[in-house]
Amino acid sequence: MTAAPSPPPLWAPAAWIGGRWQAQVLLQADGSGHWAVVQPGVAHPPPGARVLAGPALPGLVNAHSHAFQRAFAGLAERRDSAQDDFWSWRERMYRVALRMSPEALEAVAAQLYAELLQGGYTQVCEFHYLHHAPDGQPYADALTMSHALLRAAAATGIGLTLLPVLYQRAGFAEPALRAEQRRFATDVATVLALRDGVRRLALPQVTAGVAIHSLRAATPEAITDLVAALAGDAAPIHLHIAEQTAEVQACLAATGQRPIDWLADRVPLDARWQLVHATHATPQEIERVARSGAGVVLCPSTEANLGDGLADLPHWLAAEAVLSVGSDSQVGRAWPAELRLLEYGQRLLRRERNVAAAPAQQQPATAARLFNRLQAGGAAAAGLHRWGFEPGARADWLVPDPQAPGLLGVPASHWLDALVFATDAPAFAEVGVAGVLRVSAGRHLAASSLAPRHAQAMADLWAEG
Repeated sequence: MTAAPSPPPLWAPAAWIGGRWQAQVLLQADGSGHWAVVQPGVAHPPPGARVLAGPALPGLVNAHSHAFQRAFAGLAERRDSAQDDFWSWRERMYRVALRMSPEALEAVAAQLYAELLQGGYTQVCEFHYLHHAPDGQPYADALTMSHALLRAAAATGIGLTLLPVLYQRAGFAEPALRAEQRRFATDVATVLALRDGVRRLALPQVTAGVAIHSLRAATPEAITDLVAALAGDAAPIHLHIAEQTAEVQACLAATGQRPIDWLADRVPLDARWQLVHATHATPQEIERVARSGAGVVLCPSTEANLGDGLADLPHWLAAEAVLSVGSDSQVGRAWPAELRLLEYGQRLLRRERNVAAAPAQQQPATAARLFNRLQAGGAAAAGLHRWGFEPGARADWLVPDPQAPGLLGVPASHWLDALVFATDAPAFAEVGVAGVLRVSAGRHLAASSLAPRHAQAMADLWAEG
């Protein structure tokens, strides 16, 4: 087979390499869509190179996504009862899940993935539990809903880590799922079959791991069996944990332990494990997770929207835990806003500024410290061994628009600071994945064809109010 031709080289006035800005950088992708050359200090663009309009950043991994919830974003912001919280939001979310057809999921996911690319994410970890037909019966092809997500990723060009979810029961004291959760039902064999089915397709920019919905939604025996079946498999294992105080209390009542301690006592936590949220972790649990090498996926906009609470970000950072960020329920779809909210939550709580900075460790810039940690942690969450501007990593890039409000006239040394803390909307002039341009002038190249399909899917989903 003849190798694909290499795309034209890129030349950037500056690029984020090794955790800092480096000047005059030549970037050359090979025919497989990976970086072959990353060379700073190239004073002039070589013949045939395309000169980028601004500095270049590596893409970020969105480490936690429920694509179907894009159809629900903005539609749960009213309260008709005395109290509204995560659990009442969840009841309304189930109604959306029961209406979602494969065609609607594909349209909604494609719109979402285009928006995520515009927001600076070039890989998404899809925590996928919407598997069966609306009546709860399996489709003839068990991968029907997975195929919808795979087609959406292919249509937009985003990288995808698909994570079929183990989901068995409604709670610690519940023997089965509730009726409104019927589309989610899986066992260990089903999860592994879905994972293997995706892998057999061998699609470009697609990988597959597994997920456990939560400790309350899977039996201890099934978790043990799944972990045993994953021996020797290096792919990521994700699960929601300690997101809500009510969840922690329920776990204590059922098991006598907090969720993170219960998990760490029963499975060999390692770098494959990604603990999503971990909002309510004690200092001892934080240290325990950090020592294990497991990752933690923070979802600031969703955690704020649902009233989950604030993670102990300073302790996670000080413990050198592996951290990443996710869009989760899709109320936010751009990583600069997630980083800003991550830091601002701590500022409001502690009445201090630049909480995430670490000048004693020669890391005085808040945005830089967060970005570097989340860049490395996101690669682990997606199961990618190389990431960013280095030879062998996938050839993804972002170009912030230096003319955008918030960036215009900012000194080069503060570009990342201004992108996170002084820019209200995504300000990426272009985004590329695997050597292919996907976003130009701030807009996904397929936006005009994706938007009408999304609009029609939304009209159909909400036709009855």
